[in-house]
Amino acid sequence: MSEQAVDRSKRRFLTNLTTGVGLVGVGFAAVPFIASMMPSARARAAGAPVSADISKIEPGQMITVEWRGKPVWILNRSKAMMERLPAVEAELADPTSQESEQPVYVDPEFRSIDKSNLLVVIGICTHLGCSPDKKLEPGVESGLGADWPGGFFCPCHGSKFDLAGRVYKNVPAPTNLPVPPYSFKSDEVLVIGVDTKQGVA
Repeated sequence: MSEQAVDRSKRRFLTNLTTGVGLVGVGFAAVPFIASMMPSARARAAGAPVSADISKIEPGQMITVEWRGKPVWILNRSKAMMERLPAVEAELADPTSQESEQPVYVDPEFRSIDKSNLLVVIGICTHLGCSPDKKLEPGVESGLGADWPGGFFCPCHGSKFDLAGRVYKNVPAPTNLPVPPYSFKSDEVLVIGVDTKQGVA
């Protein structure tokens, strides 16, 4: 075999070896890069449905659970609270929730499934993202005047919402408080993030 043929053979071998090592290196470099674009286990868990025990919420009481990093309020409205809802409709910007975010199976006025007493809303003002104060009781003690019927008040810019999370007229918030997808696993357990057709949102 001539010296020239040996040189070509070595060159081909070294070229193939270098290409192979390079490809392996690119693979090792790409794996962490691609993995970094995948959501972490914590991020996946943050988007998962959340169960809430509603069995111990007395009428007039509210609990807060976290779903996707947001506070979700679950209010067990008393009979008196439910009766006050129609009385404020003339003062509301969107009383039938035409411009607001909520699942189609939620009643647009009572803003609950089957007009139930349970209100489930994301507790973030639709203006600039502040968390409204709970001013559930009517009257002067709320600090909002004798005619206050109960609801939520945003201290940042003065937006007001009724006991169905519907926004009042002439306030900065443009829409009602959002209603997340939710369903009932049982009479005692409500699941946020899974709708009534058992689809994960």
